[in-house]
Amino acid sequence: MTTVAIVGDLMDRSKLTAAFPGLTFARDAAGCVDASTVIVDLARHAGEIADVRAVAPTARIICFGPHVDVDRAEQARSDGADVVLARSQFFRDPAAAIAER
Repeated sequence: MTTVAIVGDLMDRSKLTAAFPGLTFARDAAGCVDASTVIVDLARHAGEIADVRAVAPTARIICFGPHVDVDRAEQARSDGADVVLARSQFFRDPAAAIAER
């Protein structure tokens, strides 16, 4: 299982690295080719979900963002995200957030 994150915030990156040893970070969708799971920060990369889906059609795409940004969350779902969570919910337990349900 290859997990890739499109996350720019350094604090978020450190939390993800602690939760997922071996996690790879990408700057954009092009870095997600062959990923089985992709984590996307909607606050900074909301417009890349469709591109991620195009280069990694079978990947499970997990997004997190501000709980008040309902429009971005809905757009992410429309663009192909499998799971969209509020940032606080995602970081409460990142491993559970990306687990298949």
